[in-house]
Amino acid sequence: MQLYTFIDIFLTLASLTGLGIGIAYKILALIIIGPISYLTYPALMELILNTLSMLTFNEARYQQEIEKKVKQFAQLKYPIIYHPRYNITACGIEKIHHFDSRKYGRAFDFLLNSGILSKDTKIHKPAHVIRALLFKGHSKMYLLKLCYSLIISRIVEIPLVFLPASLLRWRLLEPMGLATQGTIDGGMMALEKGWAINLSGGYHHASYHGGGGFCVYADISMCINHLRKYFGERVKKAMIIDLDAHQGNGHERDFLGDPNVMIVDAYNHSIYPADKEAKRAIGVDIRVYKGDNDDDYLEKLRKNITPAIGNFQPDFILYNAGTDCLQGDPLGDLNVTAEGIIRRDEFVFSLAFENKIPILMVLSGGYQKSNAQVIADSIANLGKKFKLFSQDNMV
Repeated sequence: MQLYTFIDIFLTLASLTGLGIGIAYKILALIIIGPISYLTYPALMELILNTLSMLTFNEARYQQEIEKKVKQFAQLKYPIIYHPRYNITACGIEKIHHFDSRKYGRAFDFLLNSGILSKDTKIHKPAHVIRALLFKGHSKMYLLKLCYSLIISRIVEIPLVFLPASLLRWRLLEPMGLATQGTIDGGMMALEKGWAINLSGGYHHASYHGGGGFCVYADISMCINHLRKYFGERVKKAMIIDLDAHQGNGHERDFLGDPNVMIVDAYNHSIYPADKEAKRAIGVDIRVYKGDNDDDYLEKLRKNITPAIGNFQPDFILYNAGTDCLQGDPLGDLNVTAEGIIRRDEFVFSLAFENKIPILMVLSGGYQKSNAQVIADSIANLGKKFKLFSQDNMV
Protein backbone atom coordinates (compact mmCIF):
# COMPACT_ATOMS: atom_id res chain seq x y z
CA MET A 1 0.00 0.00 0.00
CA GLN A 2 1.42 3.34 -1.03
CA LEU A 3 2.29 6.09 1.42
CA TYR A 4 -0.38 8.46 0.17
CA THR A 5 -2.99 5.79 0.89
CA PHE A 6 -1.98 5.70 4.56
CA ILE A 7 -2.05 9.48 4.66
CA ASP A 8 -5.49 9.52 3.03
CA ILE A 9 -6.85 6.97 5.54
CA PHE A 10 -5.32 8.89 8.45
CA LEU A 11 -6.78 12.19 7.30
CA THR A 12 -10.17 10.60 6.71
CA LEU A 13 -10.23 9.07 10.20
CA ALA A 14 -9.06 12.36 11.67
CA SER A 15 -11.82 14.21 9.84
CA LEU A 16 -14.44 11.73 10.98
CA THR A 17 -13.13 11.96 14.53
CA GLY A 18 -13.25 15.74 14.38
CA LEU A 19 -16.76 15.58 12.97
CA GLY A 20 -17.78 13.21 15.75
CA ILE A 21 -16.30 15.50 18.39
CA GLY A 22 -18.07 18.46 16.79
CA ILE A 23 -21.41 16.65 16.77
CA ALA A 24 -20.90 15.48 20.35
CA TYR A 25 -20.10 19.06 21.37
CA LYS A 26 -23.21 20.35 19.65
CA ILE A 27 -25.34 17.74 21.37
CA LEU A 28 -23.69 18.54 24.67
CA ALA A 29 -24.31 22.25 24.13
CA LEU A 30 -27.89 21.61 23.14
CA ILE A 31 -28.68 19.29 26.04
CA ILE A 32 -26.58 20.76 28.84
CA ILE A 33 -24.95 24.08 28.03
CA GLY A 34 -28.05 25.49 26.30
CA PRO A 35 -30.46 25.03 29.22
CA ILE A 36 -27.85 26.20 31.71
CA SER A 37 -27.33 29.38 29.68
CA TYR A 38 -31.08 29.84 29.27
CA LEU A 39 -31.58 29.62 33.03
CA THR A 40 -28.58 31.65 34.15
CA TYR A 41 -28.48 34.46 31.56
CA PRO A 42 -31.65 36.31 32.70
CA ALA A 43 -30.64 36.03 36.34
CA LEU A 44 -27.13 37.22 35.54
CA MET A 45 -28.45 40.21 33.61
CA GLU A 46 -30.85 41.02 36.45
CA LEU A 47 -28.01 40.79 38.94
CA ILE A 48 -25.84 43.15 36.89
CA LEU A 49 -28.65 45.67 36.39
CA ASN A 50 -29.63 45.50 40.05
CA THR A 51 -26.07 46.02 41.18
CA LEU A 52 -25.67 49.02 38.89
CA SER A 53 -28.96 50.42 40.15
CA MET A 54 -27.93 50.13 43.79
CA LEU A 55 -24.54 51.67 43.10
CA THR A 56 -26.01 54.63 41.19
CA PHE A 57 -28.97 55.35 43.49
CA ASN A 58 -28.40 58.45 45.57
CA GLU A 59 -30.80 59.08 48.44
CA ALA A 60 -30.19 62.82 48.59
CA ARG A 61 -30.72 63.20 44.85
CA TYR A 62 -33.89 61.12 45.02
CA GLN A 63 -35.29 63.38 47.74
CA GLN A 64 -34.59 66.37 45.52
CA GLU A 65 -36.49 64.64 42.71
CA ILE A 66 -39.42 64.12 45.08
CA GLU A 67 -39.45 67.81 45.96
CA LYS A 68 -39.44 68.69 42.28
CA LYS A 69 -42.31 66.27 41.62
CA VAL A 70 -44.41 67.70 44.43
CA LYS A 71 -44.03 71.19 42.94
CA GLN A 72 -45.13 69.83 39.57
CA PHE A 73 -48.12 68.08 41.15
CA ALA A 74 -49.21 71.35 42.74
CA GLN A 75 -49.50 72.86 39.25
CA LEU A 76 -51.74 70.10 37.89
CA LYS A 77 -55.33 71.10 37.34
CA TYR A 78 -56.67 67.62 38.09
CA PRO A 79 -54.76 64.94 40.03
CA ILE A 80 -55.57 62.14 37.58
CA ILE A 81 -52.83 59.64 36.77
CA TYR A 82 -52.85 57.69 33.51
CA HIS A 83 -50.45 56.32 30.93
CA PRO A 84 -51.47 54.73 27.61
CA ARG A 85 -49.12 51.85 28.39
CA TYR A 86 -51.28 50.89 31.38
CA ASN A 87 -53.27 48.82 28.91
CA ILE A 88 -51.85 45.31 28.60
CA THR A 89 -51.76 43.93 25.08
CA ALA A 90 -49.60 41.10 23.77
CA CYS A 91 -50.76 39.68 20.44
CA GLY A 92 -54.10 38.78 21.99
CA ILE A 93 -52.72 36.60 24.80
CA GLU A 94 -54.30 38.96 27.35
CA LYS A 95 -57.69 37.68 26.20
CA ILE A 96 -56.96 34.29 27.78
CA HIS A 97 -57.51 35.80 31.24
CA HIS A 98 -60.83 37.09 32.60
CA PHE A 99 -59.21 40.39 33.56
CA ASP A 100 -60.08 43.29 31.27
CA SER A 101 -56.55 44.56 30.77
CA ARG A 102 -57.70 47.48 28.60
CA LYS A 103 -60.27 48.94 30.98
CA TYR A 104 -57.85 51.72 31.96
CA GLY A 105 -57.79 53.18 28.47
CA ARG A 106 -61.53 52.73 28.04
CA ALA A 107 -62.25 54.50 31.33
CA PHE A 108 -59.95 57.33 30.27
CA ASP A 109 -61.69 57.58 26.88
CA PHE A 110 -65.09 57.72 28.59
CA LEU A 111 -63.83 60.60 30.72
CA LEU A 112 -62.69 62.36 27.56
CA ASN A 113 -65.96 61.74 25.76
CA SER A 114 -67.97 62.96 28.73
CA GLY A 115 -66.16 66.28 28.66
CA ILE A 116 -64.71 65.90 32.17
CA LEU A 117 -61.26 65.74 30.62
CA SER A 118 -60.14 67.05 27.26
CA LYS A 119 -57.20 66.22 25.05
CA ASP A 120 -55.61 69.45 26.25
CA THR A 121 -56.04 68.57 29.93
CA LYS A 122 -52.65 68.02 31.49
CA ILE A 123 -52.63 64.83 33.52
CA HIS A 124 -49.75 63.01 35.11
CA LYS A 125 -48.07 60.25 33.08
CA PRO A 126 -45.83 58.24 35.40
CA ALA A 127 -42.45 56.83 34.45
CA HIS A 128 -41.57 53.20 35.07
CA VAL A 129 -40.87 52.52 38.74
CA ILE A 130 -37.13 52.60 39.39
CA ARG A 131 -35.35 49.47 40.56
CA ALA A 132 -34.27 51.09 43.82
CA LEU A 133 -37.93 51.39 44.84
CA LEU A 134 -38.67 47.84 43.72
CA PHE A 135 -35.82 46.68 46.00
CA LYS A 136 -37.42 48.43 48.94
CA GLY A 137 -40.82 46.95 48.16
CA HIS A 138 -39.87 43.37 47.32
CA SER A 139 -37.36 40.70 48.25
CA LYS A 140 -34.39 40.31 45.90
CA MET A 141 -35.26 36.63 45.44
CA TYR A 142 -38.76 37.47 44.25
CA LEU A 143 -37.47 40.06 41.77
CA LEU A 144 -34.97 37.48 40.52
CA LYS A 145 -37.77 34.98 39.92
CA LEU A 146 -39.52 37.50 37.68
CA CYS A 147 -36.81 36.78 35.10
CA TYR A 148 -38.58 33.54 34.21
CA SER A 149 -41.72 32.84 32.21
CA LEU A 150 -42.83 30.08 34.57
CA ILE A 151 -43.05 32.48 37.53
CA ILE A 152 -44.70 35.27 35.56
CA SER A 153 -47.23 32.82 34.10
CA ARG A 154 -48.14 31.57 37.56
CA ILE A 155 -48.68 35.10 38.88
CA VAL A 156 -50.82 36.34 36.00
CA GLU A 157 -52.60 32.97 35.73
CA ILE A 158 -52.09 32.64 31.99
CA PRO A 159 -50.20 29.65 30.44
CA LEU A 160 -47.38 31.62 28.84
CA VAL A 161 -44.42 29.41 29.74
CA PHE A 162 -43.65 28.92 26.04
CA LEU A 163 -42.95 32.65 25.58
CA PRO A 164 -39.60 34.29 26.39
CA ALA A 165 -39.55 36.06 29.74
CA SER A 166 -38.19 39.17 28.01
CA LEU A 167 -41.42 39.43 25.99
CA LEU A 168 -43.57 38.96 29.10
CA ARG A 169 -41.60 41.55 31.03
CA TRP A 170 -42.03 44.00 28.16
CA ARG A 171 -45.74 43.43 27.54
CA LEU A 172 -46.97 42.54 31.05
CA LEU A 173 -44.55 43.74 33.70
CA GLU A 174 -43.73 47.11 32.13
CA PRO A 175 -47.37 48.32 32.26
CA MET A 176 -47.58 47.14 35.86
CA GLY A 177 -44.35 48.96 36.64
CA LEU A 178 -45.82 52.16 35.22
CA ALA A 179 -49.00 51.67 37.26
CA THR A 180 -46.95 51.01 40.39
CA GLN A 181 -45.13 54.32 39.98
CA GLY A 182 -48.53 55.86 39.29
CA THR A 183 -49.74 54.70 42.70
CA ILE A 184 -46.61 56.00 44.44
CA ASP A 185 -46.95 59.34 42.66
CA GLY A 186 -50.66 59.34 43.44
CA GLY A 187 -49.92 59.14 47.15
CA MET A 188 -47.76 62.25 46.96
CA MET A 189 -50.30 63.96 44.75
CA ALA A 190 -53.11 63.26 47.23
CA LEU A 191 -51.07 64.91 50.00
CA GLU A 192 -50.67 67.97 47.79
CA LYS A 193 -54.16 68.20 46.28
CA GLY A 194 -56.32 66.43 48.86
CA TRP A 195 -57.24 63.60 46.49
CA ALA A 196 -55.90 61.68 43.52
CA ILE A 197 -57.05 58.89 41.24
CA ASN A 198 -54.69 56.44 39.54
CA LEU A 199 -56.51 54.86 36.60
CA SER A 200 -54.79 51.55 37.29
CA GLY A 201 -52.92 49.92 40.19
CA GLY A 202 -54.40 48.30 43.24
CA TYR A 203 -52.38 45.07 42.99
CA HIS A 204 -53.59 43.91 46.37
CA HIS A 205 -52.53 40.27 46.03
CA ALA A 206 -48.85 41.23 45.65
CA SER A 207 -46.61 41.48 48.69
CA TYR A 208 -42.96 41.90 49.58
CA HIS A 209 -42.30 38.19 49.05
CA GLY A 210 -44.43 37.37 46.01
CA GLY A 211 -47.34 37.96 43.70
CA GLY A 212 -50.50 36.25 42.53
CA GLY A 213 -53.96 36.85 41.15
CA PHE A 214 -52.67 39.02 38.25
CA CYS A 215 -50.76 41.20 40.73
CA VAL A 216 -46.98 41.42 40.29
CA TYR A 217 -45.83 44.50 42.18
CA ALA A 218 -47.00 45.48 45.68
CA ASP A 219 -47.95 49.03 44.74
CA ILE A 220 -50.27 49.56 47.74
CA SER A 221 -47.64 48.67 50.32
CA MET A 222 -44.96 50.54 48.39
CA CYS A 223 -47.05 53.71 48.27
CA ILE A 224 -47.78 53.72 52.00
CA ASN A 225 -44.20 52.93 52.96
CA HIS A 226 -42.95 55.61 50.56
CA LEU A 227 -45.18 58.24 52.17
CA ARG A 228 -44.18 57.20 55.69
CA LYS A 229 -40.50 57.39 54.78
CA TYR A 230 -40.39 60.63 52.78
CA PHE A 231 -43.40 62.43 54.27
CA GLY A 232 -43.17 61.07 57.79
CA GLU A 233 -44.12 64.35 59.41
CA ARG A 234 -47.47 64.26 57.56
CA VAL A 235 -48.22 60.53 57.30
CA LYS A 236 -47.74 58.62 60.51
CA LYS A 237 -50.88 56.50 60.27
CA ALA A 238 -52.43 55.18 57.07
CA MET A 239 -55.66 53.37 56.34
CA ILE A 240 -56.31 50.96 53.48
CA ILE A 241 -59.97 50.68 52.54
CA ASP A 242 -60.08 47.64 50.28
CA LEU A 243 -63.49 47.20 48.64
CA ASP A 244 -62.40 44.84 45.89
CA ALA A 245 -64.46 41.62 45.95
CA HIS A 246 -61.34 39.62 46.85
CA GLN A 247 -59.36 39.65 50.07
CA GLY A 248 -56.34 41.96 49.83
CA ASN A 249 -53.92 39.38 51.16
CA GLY A 250 -50.81 41.02 49.68
CA HIS A 251 -50.83 44.30 51.60
CA GLU A 252 -52.25 42.44 54.61
CA ARG A 253 -49.19 40.20 54.75
CA ASP A 254 -46.93 43.24 54.42
CA PHE A 255 -48.53 45.08 57.34
CA LEU A 256 -49.07 42.20 59.74
CA GLY A 257 -48.43 43.52 63.23
CA ASP A 258 -48.04 47.15 62.11
CA PRO A 259 -50.15 49.29 64.49
CA ASN A 260 -49.86 52.36 62.24
CA VAL A 261 -51.66 50.80 59.29
CA MET A 262 -55.37 50.05 59.63
CA ILE A 263 -56.83 47.70 57.03
CA VAL A 264 -60.55 47.69 56.28
CA ASP A 265 -61.46 44.85 53.94
CA ALA A 266 -64.97 44.13 52.61
CA TYR A 267 -64.76 40.98 50.50
CA ASN A 268 -66.46 37.75 49.50
CA HIS A 269 -65.10 35.23 52.00
CA SER A 270 -66.00 32.24 49.81
CA ILE A 271 -63.64 33.02 46.90
CA TYR A 272 -59.91 33.43 46.21
CA PRO A 273 -57.52 33.81 48.02
CA ALA A 274 -58.89 32.66 51.43
CA ASP A 275 -55.58 33.59 53.07
CA LYS A 276 -56.06 32.91 56.78
CA GLU A 277 -52.58 34.08 57.74
CA ALA A 278 -53.04 37.45 56.01
CA LYS A 279 -56.50 37.81 57.54
CA ARG A 280 -54.89 38.45 60.94
CA ALA A 281 -53.84 41.90 59.67
CA ILE A 282 -57.40 43.02 58.94
CA GLY A 283 -58.56 45.60 61.46
CA VAL A 284 -62.15 45.72 60.19
CA ASP A 285 -63.31 42.56 58.42
CA ILE A 286 -66.60 43.12 56.57
CA ARG A 287 -68.45 40.06 55.28
CA VAL A 288 -70.37 40.65 52.07
CA TYR A 289 -72.46 38.06 50.26
CA LYS A 290 -73.93 37.42 46.84
CA GLY A 291 -77.39 37.92 48.30
CA ASP A 292 -76.59 41.48 49.45
CA ASN A 293 -78.29 44.18 47.40
CA ASP A 294 -76.98 47.74 47.12
CA ASP A 295 -78.61 48.89 50.35
CA ASP A 296 -77.37 45.87 52.31
CA TYR A 297 -73.85 46.33 50.98
CA LEU A 298 -73.70 50.07 51.63
CA GLU A 299 -75.19 49.74 55.09
CA LYS A 300 -72.42 47.30 56.05
CA LEU A 301 -69.84 49.78 54.81
CA ARG A 302 -71.41 52.67 56.73
CA LYS A 303 -71.64 50.71 59.99
CA ASN A 304 -68.01 49.64 59.85
CA ILE A 305 -65.93 52.22 58.01
CA THR A 306 -67.34 55.37 59.62
CA PRO A 307 -66.40 54.41 63.20
CA ALA A 308 -63.08 52.91 62.02
CA ILE A 309 -61.98 56.29 60.65
CA GLY A 310 -63.18 58.06 63.79
CA ASN A 311 -61.31 55.69 66.08
CA PHE A 312 -58.08 55.33 64.08
CA GLN A 313 -57.88 58.90 62.68
CA PRO A 314 -55.56 58.15 59.75
CA ASP A 315 -53.39 60.75 58.05
CA PHE A 316 -53.88 59.14 54.63
CA ILE A 317 -56.39 56.79 52.97
CA LEU A 318 -55.54 54.45 50.13
CA TYR A 319 -58.84 53.39 48.62
CA ASN A 320 -58.70 50.15 46.62
CA ALA A 321 -61.84 50.63 44.55
CA GLY A 322 -62.21 47.27 42.83
CA THR A 323 -65.30 46.94 40.65
CA ASP A 324 -65.39 43.14 40.60
CA CYS A 325 -68.21 43.29 43.16
CA LEU A 326 -70.40 44.43 40.24
CA GLN A 327 -73.25 42.02 39.52
CA GLY A 328 -72.39 39.53 36.80
CA ASP A 329 -68.66 39.56 37.48
CA PRO A 330 -67.31 36.04 36.76
CA LEU A 331 -64.84 36.10 39.65
CA GLY A 332 -66.30 38.45 42.27
CA ASP A 333 -69.63 36.62 42.68
CA LEU A 334 -71.39 39.58 44.31
CA ASN A 335 -74.50 41.53 43.37
CA VAL A 336 -73.77 45.27 43.56
CA THR A 337 -75.22 47.35 40.71
CA ALA A 338 -73.48 50.11 38.80
CA GLU A 339 -75.44 52.64 40.86
CA GLY A 340 -74.25 50.87 44.01
CA ILE A 341 -70.61 51.25 42.93
CA ILE A 342 -71.15 54.97 42.31
CA ARG A 343 -72.77 55.42 45.73
CA ARG A 344 -69.99 53.38 47.36
CA ASP A 345 -67.22 55.55 45.92
CA GLU A 346 -69.10 58.70 46.87
CA PHE A 347 -69.45 57.43 50.43
CA VAL A 348 -65.73 56.71 50.82
CA PHE A 349 -64.70 60.08 49.38
CA SER A 350 -67.23 61.89 51.56
CA LEU A 351 -65.70 60.34 54.68
CA ALA A 352 -62.21 61.38 53.57
CA PHE A 353 -63.28 64.94 52.78
CA GLU A 354 -65.38 65.37 55.92
CA ASN A 355 -62.41 64.30 58.03
CA LYS A 356 -59.91 66.23 55.89
CA ILE A 357 -57.90 63.11 55.08
CA PRO A 358 -55.98 62.92 51.77
CA ILE A 359 -57.29 60.03 49.67
CA LEU A 360 -55.85 58.10 46.74
CA MET A 361 -58.14 55.87 44.69
CA VAL A 362 -56.77 52.96 42.63
CA LEU A 363 -58.85 50.73 40.36
CA SER A 364 -57.88 47.15 41.29
CA GLY A 365 -60.06 44.28 39.99
CA GLY A 366 -63.01 44.18 37.62
CA TYR A 367 -63.55 41.55 34.96
CA GLN A 368 -66.34 42.78 32.71
CA LYS A 369 -66.28 45.06 29.68
CA SER A 370 -68.86 47.24 31.41
CA ASN A 371 -66.48 48.11 34.26
CA ALA A 372 -64.78 50.95 32.41
CA GLN A 373 -68.04 52.84 31.94
CA VAL A 374 -68.98 52.35 35.59
CA ILE A 375 -65.56 53.65 36.69
CA ALA A 376 -65.87 56.73 34.47
CA ASP A 377 -69.45 57.37 35.64
CA SER A 378 -68.34 57.11 39.26
CA ILE A 379 -65.46 59.55 38.75
CA ALA A 380 -67.87 61.92 37.00
CA ASN A 381 -70.21 61.68 39.98
CA LEU A 382 -67.35 62.39 42.39
CA GLY A 383 -66.51 65.45 40.35
CA LYS A 384 -70.10 66.65 40.45
CA LYS A 385 -70.72 65.97 44.15
CA PHE A 386 -67.45 67.40 45.43
CA LYS A 387 -66.67 69.91 42.65
CA LEU A 388 -63.40 68.11 41.92
CA PHE A 389 -63.25 69.33 38.34
CA SER A 390 -64.18 72.94 38.95
CA GLN A 391 -61.67 75.76 38.79
CA ASP A 392 -61.28 75.56 42.56
CA ASN A 393 -60.73 71.83 42.97
CA MET A 394 -58.64 71.92 46.12
CA VAL A 395 -60.30 69.96 48.92
